[in-house]
Amino acid sequence: MVTSVLSALLREDVVGLRTRSTALERPDGTWLRLATGDHDALLMPVSAARPGFQSTLEARLPLLRRESDGAELADTDSIMTALAGLADPVDRDGFDAYATECRQALAVLRLHTATGDEVTAQLTDAYGPDPARWTGLAAGLAFDTPAARTDHPVYPTGRSRSGLTEGELRAYAPEFHQRFPLRWLAVPRDRLTVQGRTDQLPWPTPSSLGLPPGLDDTHRAVPVHPLTAGVPLRQALCDTGLDAHLAEMPHLEALPTLSMRTVALTAHPGIHLKLPLATATLGRLNRRTIKPGTLIDGAAAGRLLETVIGCTPRFRDTVLLADESTFVHAGHELLAVLVRRYPAGLDETTVVPMAALLSPSPGGGLVIDRLADRFYTGDPVALLDAVLTLLLDWQTTLFGHGIALESHQQNISLLLDRNSGRTRLRLLFKDNDGPRVNAARMRASLGEDAPPEEEFDDARIFTDSDEPVLDLFTTITVHLCAGAYAFGLARHGRAPLDALLTLVRERLAEACERLGTGPGQPGAVLRAHVLDSTDLPVKAMVTAGTLLSKDRSGASDINKHYSTGPNYLLRGA
Repeated sequence: MVTSVLSALLREDVVGLRTRSTALERPDGTWLRLATGDHDALLMPVSAARPGFQSTLEARLPLLRRESDGAELADTDSIMTALAGLADPVDRDGFDAYATECRQALAVLRLHTATGDEVTAQLTDAYGPDPARWTGLAAGLAFDTPAARTDHPVYPTGRSRSGLTEGELRAYAPEFHQRFPLRWLAVPRDRLTVQGRTDQLPWPTPSSLGLPPGLDDTHRAVPVHPLTAGVPLRQALCDTGLDAHLAEMPHLEALPTLSMRTVALTAHPGIHLKLPLATATLGRLNRRTIKPGTLIDGAAAGRLLETVIGCTPRFRDTVLLADESTFVHAGHELLAVLVRRYPAGLDETTVVPMAALLSPSPGGGLVIDRLADRFYTGDPVALLDAVLTLLLDWQTTLFGHGIALESHQQNISLLLDRNSGRTRLRLLFKDNDGPRVNAARMRASLGEDAPPEEEFDDARIFTDSDEPVLDLFTTITVHLCAGAYAFGLARHGRAPLDALLTLVRERLAEACERLGTGPGQPGAVLRAHVLDSTDLPVKAMVTAGTLLSKDRSGASDINKHYSTGPNYLLRGA
Protein backbone atom coordinates (compact mmCIF):
# COMPACT_ATOMS: atom_id res chain seq x y z
CA MET A 1 0.00 0.00 0.00
CA VAL A 2 2.87 2.39 0.81
CA THR A 3 4.16 2.22 -2.77
CA SER A 4 0.68 3.00 -4.10
CA VAL A 5 0.38 5.99 -1.78
CA LEU A 6 3.73 7.39 -2.88
CA SER A 7 2.87 6.81 -6.54
CA ALA A 8 -0.41 8.72 -6.12
CA LEU A 9 1.35 11.62 -4.39
CA LEU A 10 3.90 11.67 -7.21
CA ARG A 11 1.16 11.61 -9.86
CA GLU A 12 -0.62 14.52 -8.18
CA ASP A 13 2.68 16.38 -7.74
CA VAL A 14 2.15 16.87 -4.01
CA VAL A 15 4.69 19.45 -2.67
CA GLY A 16 6.33 19.36 -6.11
CA LEU A 17 7.44 15.71 -5.97
CA ARG A 18 7.24 15.54 -9.75
CA THR A 19 7.92 19.05 -11.02
CA ARG A 20 10.40 20.37 -8.42
CA SER A 21 12.57 17.26 -8.26
CA THR A 22 15.81 16.57 -10.11
CA ALA A 23 16.34 13.16 -11.71
CA LEU A 24 19.47 11.25 -10.64
CA GLU A 25 20.67 8.13 -12.43
CA ARG A 26 22.07 5.51 -10.07
CA PRO A 27 23.17 1.90 -10.57
CA ASP A 28 19.72 0.62 -9.54
CA GLY A 29 17.80 3.10 -11.72
CA THR A 30 16.30 6.58 -11.51
CA TRP A 31 15.89 8.51 -8.27
CA LEU A 32 14.16 11.87 -7.79
CA ARG A 33 15.85 14.41 -5.53
CA LEU A 34 13.57 17.00 -3.91
CA ALA A 35 15.45 19.72 -2.03
CA THR A 36 13.86 20.46 1.32
CA GLY A 37 15.38 23.94 1.80
CA ASP A 38 17.43 23.04 4.90
CA HIS A 39 20.54 21.80 3.07
CA ASP A 40 18.89 18.43 2.87
CA ALA A 41 16.72 16.60 0.38
CA LEU A 42 14.29 13.72 0.01
CA LEU A 43 15.30 10.94 -2.37
CA MET A 44 12.67 8.78 -4.07
CA PRO A 45 13.48 5.80 -6.31
CA VAL A 46 11.11 5.58 -9.28
CA SER A 47 10.50 3.34 -12.25
CA ALA A 48 9.37 4.49 -15.65
CA ALA A 49 6.45 2.81 -17.40
CA ARG A 50 5.54 3.73 -20.97
CA PRO A 51 2.71 3.67 -21.47
CA GLY A 52 1.78 4.17 -17.85
CA PHE A 53 -1.70 4.33 -16.38
CA GLN A 54 -2.14 8.08 -15.76
CA SER A 55 1.54 8.54 -14.92
CA THR A 56 4.92 7.83 -16.50
CA LEU A 57 6.66 7.37 -13.13
CA GLU A 58 5.86 5.11 -10.19
CA ALA A 59 7.44 4.80 -6.77
CA ARG A 60 9.48 1.68 -6.06
CA LEU A 61 11.47 0.17 -3.23
CA PRO A 62 13.22 1.28 -1.09
CA LEU A 63 10.58 4.03 -1.03
CA LEU A 64 11.69 7.39 0.41
CA ARG A 65 15.06 8.32 1.93
CA ARG A 66 16.51 11.39 3.63
CA GLU A 67 19.72 12.44 1.89
CA SER A 68 21.61 13.81 4.92
CA ASP A 69 21.61 10.69 7.08
CA GLY A 70 20.30 8.01 4.71
CA ALA A 71 17.28 7.35 6.95
CA GLU A 72 14.61 5.36 5.15
CA LEU A 73 11.00 6.56 5.42
CA ALA A 74 9.24 3.28 4.84
CA ASP A 75 5.82 3.83 6.43
CA THR A 76 3.05 6.29 5.67
CA ASP A 77 3.35 8.11 9.01
CA SER A 78 7.00 9.04 8.44
CA ILE A 79 6.40 9.81 4.76
CA MET A 80 3.48 12.14 5.42
CA THR A 81 5.38 13.85 8.26
CA ALA A 82 8.30 14.53 5.91
CA LEU A 83 6.04 15.86 3.15
CA ALA A 84 3.98 17.94 5.58
CA GLY A 85 7.20 19.76 6.50
CA LEU A 86 7.40 20.92 2.88
CA ALA A 87 3.77 21.99 2.66
CA ASP A 88 2.30 25.39 3.44
CA PRO A 89 1.61 25.45 7.21
CA VAL A 90 -2.11 26.02 6.57
CA ASP A 91 -2.26 22.67 4.75
CA ARG A 92 -0.52 20.50 7.34
CA ASP A 93 -3.73 19.37 8.99
CA GLY A 94 -4.65 17.76 5.68
CA PHE A 95 -1.37 15.84 5.63
CA ASP A 96 -2.02 14.64 9.18
CA ALA A 97 -5.53 13.60 8.15
CA TYR A 98 -4.17 11.59 5.23
CA ALA A 99 -1.68 9.84 7.51
CA THR A 100 -4.65 8.81 9.64
CA GLU A 101 -6.51 7.66 6.55
CA CYS A 102 -3.52 5.53 5.56
CA ARG A 103 -3.50 3.86 8.98
CA GLN A 104 -7.23 3.18 8.71
CA ALA A 105 -6.83 1.70 5.22
CA LEU A 106 -3.99 -0.55 6.40
CA ALA A 107 -6.10 -1.79 9.31
CA VAL A 108 -8.99 -2.58 6.94
CA LEU A 109 -6.61 -4.31 4.51
CA ARG A 110 -5.37 -6.55 7.32
CA LEU A 111 -8.95 -7.24 8.38
CA HIS A 112 -9.84 -8.22 4.81
CA THR A 113 -6.86 -10.56 4.64
CA ALA A 114 -7.73 -12.20 7.95
CA THR A 115 -11.38 -12.77 7.00
CA GLY A 116 -11.05 -13.56 3.29
CA ASP A 117 -11.48 -17.34 3.47
CA GLU A 118 -14.37 -17.04 5.93
CA VAL A 119 -16.31 -14.60 3.75
CA THR A 120 -15.64 -16.56 0.55
CA ALA A 121 -17.04 -19.66 2.20
CA GLN A 122 -20.08 -17.66 3.35
CA LEU A 123 -20.81 -16.50 -0.21
CA THR A 124 -20.28 -19.96 -1.67
CA ASP A 125 -22.62 -21.54 0.86
CA ALA A 126 -25.31 -18.93 0.19
CA TYR A 127 -25.10 -18.57 -3.59
CA GLY A 128 -23.04 -21.44 -4.97
CA PRO A 129 -19.42 -21.84 -6.12
CA ASP A 130 -19.80 -20.25 -9.59
CA PRO A 131 -20.34 -16.45 -9.61
CA ALA A 132 -21.52 -16.60 -13.22
CA ARG A 133 -24.62 -18.36 -11.91
CA TRP A 134 -25.38 -15.86 -9.15
CA THR A 135 -28.50 -14.74 -10.96
CA GLY A 136 -31.12 -12.18 -10.02
CA LEU A 137 -30.91 -8.94 -8.08
CA ALA A 138 -30.69 -10.64 -4.68
CA ALA A 139 -27.76 -12.86 -5.64
CA GLY A 140 -26.17 -9.98 -7.50
CA LEU A 141 -25.49 -8.30 -4.14
CA ALA A 142 -22.90 -11.01 -3.50
CA PHE A 143 -20.63 -9.41 -6.12
CA ASP A 144 -20.42 -6.27 -4.00
CA THR A 145 -18.50 -8.22 -1.35
CA PRO A 146 -15.39 -9.15 -3.38
CA ALA A 147 -15.59 -5.75 -5.10
CA ALA A 148 -15.35 -4.02 -1.70
CA ARG A 149 -12.24 -6.12 -0.97
CA THR A 150 -10.51 -4.96 -4.18
CA ASP A 151 -8.40 -1.83 -4.36
CA HIS A 152 -9.66 1.25 -6.19
CA PRO A 153 -7.86 1.56 -9.56
CA VAL A 154 -6.57 5.06 -8.73
CA TYR A 155 -7.18 6.04 -5.11
CA PRO A 156 -4.60 4.20 -2.94
CA THR A 157 -6.51 4.18 0.36
CA GLY A 158 -9.96 3.42 -1.01
CA ARG A 159 -10.70 0.80 1.63
CA SER A 160 -10.65 3.36 4.45
CA ARG A 161 -13.93 4.55 5.97
CA SER A 162 -13.27 7.28 8.48
CA GLY A 163 -14.43 6.89 12.02
CA LEU A 164 -15.80 3.34 11.82
CA THR A 165 -14.70 0.60 14.20
CA GLU A 166 -13.94 -2.98 13.22
CA GLY A 167 -17.25 -4.04 14.76
CA GLU A 168 -19.16 -1.48 12.71
CA LEU A 169 -17.40 -2.61 9.53
CA ARG A 170 -18.23 -6.25 10.24
CA ALA A 171 -21.88 -5.38 10.88
CA TYR A 172 -22.58 -2.86 8.11
CA ALA A 173 -19.85 -2.86 5.42
CA PRO A 174 -20.43 -4.63 2.08
CA GLU A 175 -17.27 -6.72 2.38
CA PHE A 176 -18.91 -8.73 5.15
CA HIS A 177 -22.36 -9.17 3.53
CA GLN A 178 -24.27 -9.10 6.82
CA ARG A 179 -28.00 -8.44 7.11
CA PHE A 180 -29.23 -5.84 9.59
CA PRO A 181 -32.53 -4.13 10.50
CA LEU A 182 -33.18 -0.48 9.66
CA ARG A 183 -34.04 2.18 12.22
CA TRP A 184 -36.93 4.63 11.68
CA LEU A 185 -37.56 8.28 12.50
CA ALA A 186 -41.02 9.84 12.66
CA VAL A 187 -40.75 13.28 11.04
CA PRO A 188 -43.50 15.93 10.84
CA ARG A 189 -45.20 15.61 7.46
CA ASP A 190 -45.20 19.36 6.91
CA ARG A 191 -41.41 19.43 7.21
CA LEU A 192 -40.83 16.73 4.58
CA THR A 193 -40.27 17.14 0.87
CA VAL A 194 -41.63 14.07 -0.91
CA GLN A 195 -41.25 13.33 -4.60
CA GLY A 196 -42.25 10.29 -6.60
CA ARG A 197 -44.22 7.13 -5.90
CA THR A 198 -44.12 6.46 -2.17
CA ASP A 199 -47.57 4.94 -1.66
CA GLN A 200 -46.43 1.42 -2.62
CA LEU A 201 -43.34 1.35 -0.42
CA PRO A 202 -43.27 -1.19 2.43
CA TRP A 203 -42.84 1.52 5.06
CA PRO A 204 -44.33 1.34 8.56
CA THR A 205 -46.53 3.86 10.31
CA PRO A 206 -45.19 5.48 13.49
CA SER A 207 -47.66 3.53 15.64
CA SER A 208 -46.59 0.19 14.15
CA LEU A 209 -43.08 1.03 15.37
CA GLY A 210 -44.28 1.46 18.93
CA LEU A 211 -44.59 5.25 18.81
CA PRO A 212 -47.75 7.06 20.03
CA PRO A 213 -50.72 6.42 17.70
CA GLY A 214 -51.44 10.13 17.40
CA LEU A 215 -48.26 10.56 15.35
CA ASP A 216 -49.76 8.64 12.42
CA ASP A 217 -51.76 11.72 11.43
CA THR A 218 -48.97 14.27 11.80
CA HIS A 219 -45.74 12.39 11.18
CA ARG A 220 -44.25 10.04 8.63
CA ALA A 221 -41.73 7.27 9.32
CA VAL A 222 -38.46 7.71 7.41
CA PRO A 223 -35.72 5.04 7.37
CA VAL A 224 -32.39 5.79 9.06
CA HIS A 225 -29.16 3.83 8.78
CA PRO A 226 -28.22 2.33 12.18
CA LEU A 227 -24.80 4.04 12.01
CA THR A 228 -26.55 7.42 11.75
CA ALA A 229 -29.14 6.79 14.45
CA GLY A 230 -26.92 7.89 17.35
CA VAL A 231 -24.92 11.09 17.79
CA PRO A 232 -25.09 12.19 14.13
CA LEU A 233 -28.88 12.04 14.10
CA ARG A 234 -29.21 13.87 17.41
CA GLN A 235 -27.02 16.66 16.05
CA ALA A 236 -29.09 16.87 12.86
CA LEU A 237 -32.31 17.14 14.85
CA CYS A 238 -30.75 19.83 17.01
CA ASP A 239 -29.68 21.74 13.90
CA THR A 240 -33.14 21.59 12.32
CA GLY A 241 -35.32 21.84 15.43
CA LEU A 242 -37.56 19.05 14.14
CA ASP A 243 -40.16 17.53 16.44
CA ALA A 244 -39.02 14.07 15.37
CA HIS A 245 -39.17 10.76 17.22
CA LEU A 246 -36.67 7.89 16.81
CA ALA A 247 -38.38 4.53 17.19
CA GLU A 248 -36.65 1.91 19.30
CA MET A 249 -38.24 -0.84 17.23
CA PRO A 250 -36.37 -1.63 13.98
CA HIS A 251 -38.21 -2.60 10.81
CA LEU A 252 -37.22 -4.10 7.44
CA GLU A 253 -34.06 -6.12 6.97
CA ALA A 254 -31.34 -4.80 4.66
CA LEU A 255 -28.02 -5.76 3.09
CA PRO A 256 -25.27 -3.24 2.33
CA THR A 257 -24.35 -2.59 -1.28
CA LEU A 258 -20.94 -1.56 -2.56
CA SER A 259 -21.52 2.11 -1.71
CA MET A 260 -22.36 1.08 1.91
CA ARG A 261 -24.78 3.96 2.46
CA THR A 262 -27.09 2.31 -0.08
CA VAL A 263 -28.83 -0.79 1.24
CA ALA A 264 -30.99 -3.39 -0.46
CA LEU A 265 -34.20 -4.56 1.17
CA THR A 266 -33.84 -8.33 1.50
CA ALA A 267 -37.60 -8.91 1.16
CA HIS A 268 -37.79 -6.55 -1.82
CA PRO A 269 -34.46 -6.93 -3.72
CA GLY A 270 -35.65 -4.59 -6.47
CA ILE A 271 -35.74 -1.69 -4.00
CA HIS A 272 -32.57 -0.06 -2.69
CA LEU A 273 -32.50 2.80 -0.19
CA LYS A 274 -29.71 5.34 -0.24
CA LEU A 275 -29.33 6.55 3.35
CA PRO A 276 -26.87 9.20 4.59
CA LEU A 277 -23.88 8.16 6.67
CA ALA A 278 -21.71 10.41 8.83
CA THR A 279 -18.50 8.96 7.44
CA ALA A 280 -16.22 9.63 4.46
CA THR A 281 -14.61 7.52 1.76
CA LEU A 282 -12.06 8.40 -0.90
CA GLY A 283 -10.99 11.42 1.14
CA ARG A 284 -11.96 13.24 4.33
CA LEU A 285 -14.03 15.81 2.38
CA ASN A 286 -15.93 13.13 0.44
CA ARG A 287 -18.65 12.70 3.02
CA ARG A 288 -21.31 10.01 2.61
CA THR A 289 -24.19 12.28 3.56
CA ILE A 290 -26.92 13.20 1.04
CA LYS A 291 -27.41 16.82 0.10
CA PRO A 292 -31.07 17.30 -0.82
CA GLY A 293 -30.12 18.98 -4.09
CA THR A 294 -28.43 15.81 -5.34
CA LEU A 295 -31.77 14.01 -5.11
CA ILE A 296 -33.32 16.58 -7.43
CA ASP A 297 -30.36 16.29 -9.81
CA GLY A 298 -30.50 12.49 -9.90
CA ALA A 299 -34.16 12.49 -10.84
CA ALA A 300 -33.65 15.18 -13.49
CA ALA A 301 -30.62 13.38 -14.93
CA GLY A 302 -32.65 10.21 -15.18
CA ARG A 303 -35.29 12.00 -17.24
CA LEU A 304 -32.57 13.42 -19.50
CA LEU A 305 -31.07 9.96 -20.08
CA GLU A 306 -34.52 8.53 -20.83
CA THR A 307 -34.92 11.24 -23.45
CA VAL A 308 -31.64 10.23 -25.11
CA ILE A 309 -32.60 6.55 -25.08
CA GLY A 310 -35.99 7.42 -26.52
CA CYS A 311 -34.42 9.07 -29.56
CA THR A 312 -31.74 6.38 -30.05
CA PRO A 313 -33.51 3.07 -30.75
CA ARG A 314 -30.40 0.84 -30.46
CA PHE A 315 -30.16 1.61 -26.74
CA ARG A 316 -33.78 0.87 -25.84
CA ASP A 317 -32.99 -2.79 -25.13
CA THR A 318 -29.32 -2.50 -24.21
CA VAL A 319 -29.07 0.41 -21.73
CA LEU A 320 -31.26 0.22 -18.62
CA LEU A 321 -31.69 2.84 -15.93
CA ALA A 322 -32.52 2.40 -12.27
CA ASP A 323 -35.51 4.58 -11.35
CA GLU A 324 -34.29 7.32 -9.00
CA SER A 325 -37.30 9.59 -9.18
CA THR A 326 -38.56 8.90 -5.64
CA PHE A 327 -37.03 10.56 -2.60
CA VAL A 328 -37.84 12.12 0.75
CA HIS A 329 -35.85 14.70 2.71
CA ALA A 330 -36.25 17.18 5.56
CA GLY A 331 -33.80 19.80 4.30
CA HIS A 332 -30.73 18.31 5.98
CA GLU A 333 -27.96 16.09 4.60
CA LEU A 334 -28.54 13.45 7.33
CA LEU A 335 -32.33 13.48 7.00
CA ALA A 336 -32.93 12.10 3.53
CA VAL A 337 -33.57 8.90 1.62
CA LEU A 338 -33.44 8.03 -2.07
CA VAL A 339 -35.63 5.14 -3.18
CA ARG A 340 -33.95 3.33 -6.09
CA ARG A 341 -36.12 0.91 -8.04
CA TYR A 342 -34.49 -1.62 -10.34
CA PRO A 343 -36.02 -2.86 -13.59
CA ALA A 344 -38.12 -6.01 -13.45
CA GLY A 345 -37.36 -9.20 -15.32
CA LEU A 346 -33.81 -9.82 -14.09
CA ASP A 347 -34.41 -13.06 -12.18
CA GLU A 348 -32.45 -15.16 -14.69
CA THR A 349 -29.81 -12.49 -15.32
CA THR A 350 -26.35 -12.21 -13.78
CA VAL A 351 -26.17 -8.65 -12.43
CA VAL A 352 -22.55 -7.74 -11.71
CA PRO A 353 -21.07 -4.28 -11.02
CA MET A 354 -18.07 -3.45 -13.17
CA ALA A 355 -16.12 -2.88 -9.95
CA ALA A 356 -16.21 -6.65 -9.29
CA LEU A 357 -14.71 -7.80 -12.60
CA LEU A 358 -11.08 -7.87 -11.44
CA SER A 359 -11.94 -9.20 -7.97
CA PRO A 360 -10.84 -12.70 -6.87
CA SER A 361 -13.48 -15.33 -7.58
CA PRO A 362 -14.41 -18.24 -5.33
CA GLY A 363 -12.52 -21.27 -6.59
CA GLY A 364 -9.70 -19.21 -8.09
CA GLY A 365 -9.13 -16.74 -10.88
CA LEU A 366 -11.04 -13.51 -11.28
CA VAL A 367 -14.76 -12.81 -11.48
CA ILE A 368 -14.30 -11.82 -15.14
CA ASP A 369 -12.81 -15.28 -15.81
CA ARG A 370 -15.87 -17.07 -14.45
CA LEU A 371 -18.22 -14.79 -16.39
CA ALA A 372 -16.19 -15.39 -19.54
CA ASP A 373 -16.34 -19.15 -18.97
CA ARG A 374 -20.12 -19.10 -19.09
CA PHE A 375 -20.85 -16.31 -21.53
CA TYR A 376 -17.78 -15.81 -23.79
CA THR A 377 -16.26 -19.29 -24.33
CA GLY A 378 -13.66 -18.70 -21.65
CA ASP A 379 -12.20 -15.53 -23.18
CA PRO A 380 -12.14 -12.56 -20.75
CA VAL A 381 -10.81 -10.28 -23.47
CA ALA A 382 -13.86 -11.07 -25.61
CA LEU A 383 -16.07 -10.11 -22.66
CA LEU A 384 -14.15 -6.85 -22.21
CA ASP A 385 -14.47 -6.18 -25.94
CA ALA A 386 -18.24 -6.59 -25.79
CA VAL A 387 -18.48 -4.30 -22.77
CA LEU A 388 -16.30 -1.61 -24.35
CA THR A 389 -18.23 -1.72 -27.62
CA LEU A 390 -21.56 -1.03 -25.93
CA LEU A 391 -20.27 1.26 -23.18
CA LEU A 392 -18.27 3.54 -25.47
CA ASP A 393 -21.09 3.67 -28.00
CA TRP A 394 -23.46 4.85 -25.26
CA GLN A 395 -21.10 7.29 -23.56
CA THR A 396 -19.95 8.88 -26.83
CA THR A 397 -23.57 9.18 -27.93
CA LEU A 398 -24.21 11.08 -24.71
CA PHE A 399 -21.23 13.31 -25.49
CA GLY A 400 -22.81 14.03 -28.87
CA HIS A 401 -25.71 15.47 -26.88
CA GLY A 402 -23.28 17.43 -24.68
CA ILE A 403 -23.56 15.05 -21.71
CA ALA A 404 -20.97 13.18 -19.62
CA LEU A 405 -21.87 10.97 -16.65
CA GLU A 406 -19.95 10.30 -13.47
CA SER A 407 -20.72 6.63 -14.08
CA HIS A 408 -17.64 4.95 -12.65
CA GLN A 409 -17.20 1.21 -12.04
CA GLN A 410 -19.51 1.19 -9.02
CA ASN A 411 -22.39 2.82 -10.89
CA ILE A 412 -22.49 0.48 -13.91
CA SER A 413 -23.65 -3.11 -13.77
CA LEU A 414 -23.32 -5.69 -16.51
CA LEU A 415 -26.48 -7.66 -17.22
CA LEU A 416 -25.55 -11.05 -18.69
CA ASP A 417 -27.91 -13.82 -19.71
CA ARG A 418 -28.52 -16.34 -22.44
CA ASN A 419 -31.24 -15.53 -24.96
CA SER A 420 -32.07 -18.12 -27.64
CA GLY A 421 -28.77 -19.82 -27.01
CA ARG A 422 -26.75 -16.63 -27.42
CA THR A 423 -25.17 -14.34 -24.87
CA ARG A 424 -26.97 -11.08 -24.29
CA LEU A 425 -25.11 -8.16 -22.69
CA ARG A 426 -26.84 -5.06 -21.37
CA LEU A 427 -25.73 -2.21 -19.13
CA LEU A 428 -27.56 -0.89 -16.07
CA PHE A 429 -26.81 2.64 -14.81
CA LYS A 430 -27.52 4.22 -11.42
CA ASP A 431 -26.45 7.28 -9.37
CA ASN A 432 -26.49 9.80 -12.20
CA ASP A 433 -26.71 12.95 -10.07
CA GLY A 434 -23.32 14.45 -10.95
CA PRO A 435 -23.18 14.90 -14.76
CA ARG A 436 -21.67 17.71 -16.76
CA VAL A 437 -23.70 19.11 -19.65
CA ASN A 438 -22.71 21.51 -22.40
CA ALA A 439 -26.02 23.35 -22.53
CA ALA A 440 -25.59 24.64 -26.08
CA ARG A 441 -24.72 21.23 -27.50
CA MET A 442 -27.61 19.62 -25.61
CA ARG A 443 -30.15 22.14 -26.90
CA ALA A 444 -28.83 21.86 -30.45
CA SER A 445 -29.16 18.06 -30.45
CA LEU A 446 -32.34 17.53 -28.44
CA GLY A 447 -34.26 20.65 -29.45
CA GLU A 448 -37.63 20.88 -27.70
CA ASP A 449 -36.86 17.72 -25.74
CA ALA A 450 -33.92 19.36 -23.97
CA PRO A 451 -34.78 19.90 -20.29
CA PRO A 452 -34.62 23.43 -18.86
CA GLU A 453 -31.66 24.04 -16.60
CA GLU A 454 -34.09 24.96 -13.82
CA GLU A 455 -34.98 21.28 -13.40
CA PHE A 456 -31.54 20.74 -11.83
CA ASP A 457 -30.32 22.05 -8.48
CA ASP A 458 -26.55 22.16 -8.94
CA ALA A 459 -25.50 25.08 -11.11
CA ARG A 460 -22.15 23.38 -11.79
CA ILE A 461 -23.85 20.75 -13.96
CA PHE A 462 -24.34 23.04 -16.94
CA THR A 463 -21.35 24.50 -18.74
CA ASP A 464 -20.88 26.72 -21.76
CA SER A 465 -18.11 24.61 -23.33
CA ASP A 466 -17.06 21.02 -23.99
CA GLU A 467 -14.02 21.11 -21.68
CA PRO A 468 -15.69 20.09 -18.37
CA VAL A 469 -17.67 17.41 -20.26
CA LEU A 470 -14.47 16.07 -21.85
CA ASP A 471 -12.68 16.04 -18.48
CA LEU A 472 -15.44 13.96 -16.92
CA PHE A 473 -15.71 11.63 -19.92
CA THR A 474 -11.96 11.02 -19.87
CA THR A 475 -11.41 10.57 -16.15
CA ILE A 476 -14.44 8.33 -15.60
CA THR A 477 -15.31 6.47 -18.80
CA VAL A 478 -11.86 6.26 -20.38
CA HIS A 479 -9.65 5.86 -17.31
CA LEU A 480 -11.84 3.97 -14.84
CA CYS A 481 -14.12 1.99 -17.16
CA ALA A 482 -11.73 1.20 -20.03
CA GLY A 483 -8.06 1.88 -19.31
CA ALA A 484 -8.18 0.38 -15.82
CA TYR A 485 -9.32 -2.95 -17.28
CA ALA A 486 -6.66 -2.95 -19.98
CA PHE A 487 -3.93 -2.45 -17.39
CA GLY A 488 -5.66 -4.79 -14.91
CA LEU A 489 -6.08 -7.71 -17.30
CA ALA A 490 -2.49 -7.26 -18.48
CA ARG A 491 -1.27 -7.26 -14.88
CA HIS A 492 -3.10 -10.55 -14.31
CA GLY A 493 -1.59 -12.04 -17.45
CA ARG A 494 -4.78 -12.35 -19.48
CA ALA A 495 -3.36 -10.56 -22.56
CA PRO A 496 -0.45 -8.29 -23.52
CA LEU A 497 -0.93 -4.66 -22.51
CA ASP A 498 -0.30 -3.38 -26.04
CA ALA A 499 -3.09 -5.55 -27.41
CA LEU A 500 -5.52 -4.45 -24.71
CA LEU A 501 -4.76 -0.74 -25.18
CA THR A 502 -5.16 -1.17 -28.93
CA LEU A 503 -8.58 -2.69 -28.25
CA VAL A 504 -9.63 0.32 -26.16
CA ARG A 505 -8.35 2.75 -28.78
CA GLU A 506 -10.07 0.96 -31.66
CA ARG A 507 -13.43 0.77 -29.92
CA LEU A 508 -13.27 4.43 -28.96
CA ALA A 509 -12.21 5.38 -32.50
CA GLU A 510 -15.19 3.46 -33.92
CA ALA A 511 -17.51 5.28 -31.54
CA CYS A 512 -16.03 8.61 -32.61
CA GLU A 513 -16.61 7.73 -36.26
CA ARG A 514 -20.31 7.17 -35.56
CA LEU A 515 -20.53 10.71 -34.20
CA GLY A 516 -18.92 12.23 -37.26
CA THR A 517 -15.34 13.41 -37.51
CA GLY A 518 -15.79 16.48 -39.69
CA PRO A 519 -14.70 19.90 -38.39
CA GLY A 520 -16.53 20.72 -35.16
CA GLN A 521 -18.47 17.44 -35.06
CA PRO A 522 -18.56 15.62 -31.69
CA GLY A 523 -16.46 12.70 -32.94
CA ALA A 524 -13.72 15.03 -34.09
CA VAL A 525 -13.73 16.82 -30.72
CA LEU A 526 -13.42 13.51 -28.84
CA ARG A 527 -10.69 12.24 -31.14
CA ALA A 528 -8.64 15.39 -30.75
CA HIS A 529 -8.97 15.62 -26.97
CA VAL A 530 -8.79 11.92 -26.06
CA LEU A 531 -7.26 9.75 -28.77
CA ASP A 532 -4.72 12.16 -30.23
CA SER A 533 -3.82 14.42 -27.32
CA THR A 534 -0.37 14.12 -25.74
CA ASP A 535 -1.76 14.45 -22.21
CA LEU A 536 -5.06 13.56 -20.58
CA PRO A 537 -6.75 14.93 -17.46
CA VAL A 538 -6.43 12.74 -14.36
CA LYS A 539 -8.28 13.12 -11.08
CA ALA A 540 -6.24 14.63 -8.25
CA MET A 541 -8.23 12.72 -5.67
CA VAL A 542 -5.87 12.77 -2.69
CA THR A 543 -5.13 16.48 -3.08
CA ALA A 544 -8.75 17.61 -3.41
CA GLY A 545 -10.28 15.00 -1.13
CA THR A 546 -7.95 15.18 1.86
CA LEU A 547 -4.72 17.17 1.64
CA LEU A 548 -6.16 20.58 0.79
CA SER A 549 -9.33 22.44 1.65
CA LYS A 550 -11.53 23.56 -1.23
CA ASP A 551 -10.27 27.10 -0.76
CA ARG A 552 -6.67 25.93 -1.09
CA SER A 553 -7.17 23.45 -3.96
CA GLY A 554 -9.57 25.70 -5.88
CA ALA A 555 -11.82 22.69 -6.49
CA SER A 556 -15.45 23.64 -6.90
CA ASP A 557 -16.17 19.90 -6.82
CA ILE A 558 -13.61 17.62 -5.13
CA ASN A 559 -14.58 14.76 -7.44
CA LYS A 560 -13.83 16.87 -10.50
CA HIS A 561 -10.44 18.35 -9.68
CA TYR A 562 -7.76 17.45 -12.19
CA SER A 563 -4.10 17.18 -12.92
CA THR A 564 -2.60 15.81 -16.14
CA GLY A 565 -0.97 12.54 -17.13
CA PRO A 566 0.32 10.79 -20.24
CA ASN A 567 -2.04 9.54 -22.92
CA TYR A 568 -1.55 5.78 -22.83
CA LEU A 569 -3.90 5.48 -25.83
CA LEU A 570 -1.70 7.61 -28.07
CA ARG A 571 -0.18 5.56 -30.87
CA GLY A 572 3.48 4.97 -30.17
CA ALA A 573 3.06 5.78 -26.48
